[in-house]
Amino acid sequence: MVQDTTPARRARSSVREDLLDAATDLLARRGYARLRMADVAARVGVSRQTVYNEFGGKRALVQSVALRTLAEFTDGIQRRLDTADDVLAGIHAATAYTIDHAKENRLVAAVTGSEVAEDLLPLLTTRGEPILQAATDMAESYLRERCPALTEPRFVAETATRLTLSYLMLPTGSTTEAADGVCAVVGPLIDTSTPK
Repeated sequence: MVQDTTPARRARSSVREDLLDAATDLLARRGYARLRMADVAARVGVSRQTVYNEFGGKRALVQSVALRTLAEFTDGIQRRLDTADDVLAGIHAATAYTIDHAKENRLVAAVTGSEVAEDLLPLLTTRGEPILQAATDMAESYLRERCPALTEPRFVAETATRLTLSYLMLPTGSTTEAADGVCAVVGPLIDTSTPK
């Protein structure tokens, strides 16, 4: 299949990214309830109809922002897993990256630390299944590859993911302490399944 690289296609892709950037910034500043499609359009200098043509509606726009943010996190996590010397070092590095990057990411930082964006909190909690699923799938794939003798890779992956999200949502110490805590819980699960 030949990829369409015409100027019109590149411009449309650029407009879409600009709209996602604008929506991300507005969501972080205002939350879901106060996000208006007209404001997103004005930030980019396009008509409101252009935003609707690209995304269909506010919910789809916010979902696209969430998916792009998730992809950013999973790319960073994957890089840390791939470069780690061993499994626990990978889990530690991935946990630390997730927590640190959440503080730096303007949208996630707003969701976890701002009353303005608290209406987006369900994207990480009660409606957080897509994020939990994607992160658990990545961790499970990593564990299956690196620990083929592990008898319950899905359980270990989900445990590590849920603990990481818990530390992200309710930090009680440093990033290193959070990553140490995740490894303290999942380390024995990995060790008992690995043949000596």
